[in-house]
Amino acid sequence: MIAIIDFGSQFTQLIARKIRELGVYSKIYPYYATQQDLQGVEAIILSGGPCSVLSPEAPRLKQEIWDMHIPILAFCYGYQLMTIQYGGTIVKRDQAREYGKTSLKLLENSSLFMSNIPQESTVWMSHEDGVEEAPEGFAILATTKNSPVAAFENPSLMRYGLQFHPEVHHCEFGTQFFQNFLFSILQVKKDWNLSDFIQDQIQEIQQKVGSKKVICGISGGVDSSVAALIVSKAVGDRLKCIFVDHGLLRLNEGDEVIQMLQELGLNIERLNVSDLFLQALRGISDPEQKRKLIGKLFIDVFAKEAASFDADFLVQGTLYPDVIESSGGVSGIAAKIKSHHNVGGLPEKMELQLIEPLQYLFKDEVRRMGEKLGLPAPFVHRHPFPGPGLAIRIIGEVTPDRIELLQKADAIMRTEIKAYDTNQNIWQALAVLLPIKTVGVMGDERTYQNVVAIRLVESVDGMTANWHHLPSQVLEQISNRITNEVKGINRVVYDITSKPPATIEWE
Repeated sequence: MIAIIDFGSQFTQLIARKIRELGVYSKIYPYYATQQDLQGVEAIILSGGPCSVLSPEAPRLKQEIWDMHIPILAFCYGYQLMTIQYGGTIVKRDQAREYGKTSLKLLENSSLFMSNIPQESTVWMSHEDGVEEAPEGFAILATTKNSPVAAFENPSLMRYGLQFHPEVHHCEFGTQFFQNFLFSILQVKKDWNLSDFIQDQIQEIQQKVGSKKVICGISGGVDSSVAALIVSKAVGDRLKCIFVDHGLLRLNEGDEVIQMLQELGLNIERLNVSDLFLQALRGISDPEQKRKLIGKLFIDVFAKEAASFDADFLVQGTLYPDVIESSGGVSGIAAKIKSHHNVGGLPEKMELQLIEPLQYLFKDEVRRMGEKLGLPAPFVHRHPFPGPGLAIRIIGEVTPDRIELLQKADAIMRTEIKAYDTNQNIWQALAVLLPIKTVGVMGDERTYQNVVAIRLVESVDGMTANWHHLPSQVLEQISNRITNEVKGINRVVYDITSKPPATIEWE
């Protein structure tokens, strides 16, 4: 088992995912873990983090962990901690800053940089502090324009460090770094897979629930549906699913979701509470308020239904990106990006106990799990859709008229994208209704109407994403159809920002 020590990085769970993908079990621990906590692990990986190692308040690893005679591999913040621990030098200067893609040049081969990694490759950086001098006895393995010591190792101490993030999808040879560490340095066996995870979750749910009843909130997406299927396998007919139609879904989506889930044999009830949600959202423009309000209303509805069903547990399809963006991750120190309705919207005191079988997984893992559980392929590969629905794709106040405008524009966009993206290269496609109007001309007359933004991204896990280079003729077709067929929209713009610096959703 590989232990991952979390220092608050947005990418900590990506490390665990990379290792699991390679067939090795891993578990995340907080930075204050003890040697007793880590008994039996074969190696330790130190994550990055938002703090500066030069700050006296920065989180530190216990000395007893450094004293363990097992390999330790460190990334970014963890790499700088390792530098300080063994006597190297860290500096903070403008020239040390590196964000995003960077060219890495190898200075010498090693057990980390074998023949499967070229002399020059693209890596992903995210740091302000930099290693000025490697500790004595550590060989410098690689360099970048702003990092003279971008990687080092001391095989006799079994210590290895990288300034960059090999766990991020956009690191060109990230998987190879992990392969080299796991199978060349550690020589571990491949003995873990997603089917094992499903069985583990079923057993954990059975132990947690016992003979009690469970209620599940179905939002219409693959996450909550997969969560419901796992719990259904664990507790059978003691699970009741509630599909809350809050009036913020895409065009005709409610009917499609109910039909699909009923065909899978889930016990599901549809509640049309759109008036409740729209009335509560009246006059609210702040995205955090929207998310928390919608989360609270979801819980209120579930609590009422749970009482009639005599349920003690609530299932949610929370994913790890939801948790890491909404809270502090395993160590509680990761930066908060935004509240997700099923995380930031939960009340402090809630009578229902939560079951979140997917909270340490990413979208791609959930999709593979959905296939194993029998979800239809078209449903498994649907583009992600946020729990708060169109409320966070309508910038500003949410009204029935604005919902209708966005539903129509979104339906046109999805139709055209479905015809174009036959190879499923686009990870997520969304239309956003902006809180501005612009001047246009239609039929020789002046118009003053709404603006819609189109955003298409390519990603694997949602933690990083590139904007999709949509052919101009497809973009033109989408724009022409929206401005011609949706009365009230006279302008369409295209979002060409990657994540980071932007998030995928606008709110």
